[in-house]
Amino acid sequence: IKEDFAQGHPMMRMAQGDVGCGKTTVALLAALMVVKNKGQVALMCPTESLALQHAQTFRELVPHGTEIELLLGSTRPAQKKTIYSRLKTGKIDIIIGTHSLIQDSVDFKNLQFVIIDEQHKFGVEQRQRLSGKGDGAHTLIMTATPIPRTLQLAQYGDLEISTIRTMPTGRSGIKTRIVSASTYEKYLSFIKTRLSLGEQVYIVAPAITESETLDI
Repeated sequence: IKEDFAQGHPMMRMAQGDVGCGKTTVALLAALMVVKNKGQVALMCPTESLALQHAQTFRELVPHGTEIELLLGSTRPAQKKTIYSRLKTGKIDIIIGTHSLIQDSVDFKNLQFVIIDEQHKFGVEQRQRLSGKGDGAHTLIMTATPIPRTLQLAQYGDLEISTIRTMPTGRSGIKTRIVSASTYEKYLSFIKTRLSLGEQVYIVAPAITESETLDI
C-alpha cells in the first residue's frame, strides 16, 4: 500500500483474509499515512453497527489530535449539517459511515483515501461515487470472502489483490465445518462441550419473522 501511494496514480487494492486476521489494522495504518500528509480518509461500511465498531477501534488507536467523525443514516439532521461543514473545510481527518457517505450533500476538502469494508455488499457504482468525491483518491477494499484467482481476474480486473494468510500472534484462525443430518448429534455434542468449558455460542438463523412462503 505504501508503494502504491507513491506510484503517482490512484491505488485500487483489495485486502482479503479471514475475520480477525488484521485487515482493519492495515487500513488504519494506511489511513494514518494519508492523514500525516494532510489528506482526508473515508471508511464506508454496510451496516451502522460495523461503522460504530470501526469508529470505536479507530478512536482508541489513532494519535491524539486526529479528528474522527461518524456519519450514519440515524445521525440527527443538525449534527449532519455540522459534519458536512467540517468535512468541506477539512476539519475532519477520518470519516466513518454507511451509505450516507455517498450522498450528494457530502463534500470533502481533500479526500485522498477511500476504504470500503465488506465490499461485496456494495456495488461498483457506489464504490466509484465515494472515490469520485476526491481528486484521484486511492481505494482499499476489504473482504473476508475468499475469492478464487479466476474470479479475481474476471470480476476484479482493475484491482491488485493482497491476501493476509496468517493470524496475528495469539489469535486462532477460523474453522468452518458443514453439518449434515448424519453428523447433527455430533454437532450438538460439540456445542455442549464448548458451553461446559465456559465458552459462548451464537446461532444465526436465515429469517427474523415467520413466513407463509418459506418452510423454515
